[in-house]
Amino acid sequence: MTQRHKPDQAARRSVPAVLPAGVADAVRESVLAVGVRRTTLTDVARRAGVSRMTLYRMVPDVEALILSVMTGDFAAMLLDAESRAARRRSARARLVAMTADVARRLPDEPLFQRVIDVDPDLLLPYLTERVGSTQRIAIEHLQRVIVDGQADGSIRSGDPEIMATALLVAVAPFVVSARLLEGVGRDVVIEEMATGLDGWLKP
Repeated sequence: MTQRHKPDQAARRSVPAVLPAGVADAVRESVLAVGVRRTTLTDVARRAGVSRMTLYRMVPDVEALILSVMTGDFAAMLLDAESRAARRRSARARLVAMTADVARRLPDEPLFQRVIDVDPDLLLPYLTERVGSTQRIAIEHLQRVIVDGQADGSIRSGDPEIMATALLVAVAPFVVSARLLEGVGRDVVIEEMATGLDGWLKP
């Protein structure tokens, strides 16, 4: 199927699939300490115990490095959520469970919290203008489970990519606005969201 999404510039930058030992941890430490905008390759290199030139030869800029680490962390969380939902009887049940799981856990991730606290404007383009690498990973996972659900009869017919994209857009506010939900209970609201998703996907 032809990809409809226009990738963001950062996602087109080349970052090695395997970073030197400790670099990902150093990125997390630096972002947690000073925020995204103040993190530099020099600081990451110092924290990782590698030479600055090592990183300069491997990555085009610090934004690409941070994006790579955050995307990798999200992908790992998504795979874990999918694994935790694997025993559900239908693909629809698995999809709803994994989506709710990520919506609960992502707002509590330290890097995500730091971005919300210090650099929240960095998220705006990915909510209003373009699809980033993290969002594409989510859409690909959702699309795959939707296809499985249409095959087992638990998910209604429709274009899987469009449905996956709509689901992502529908769930995003529950993640970025998680603190607004604390007054009524975030877990309760996520359960309500899951009920709505289940009904929307049902044949």
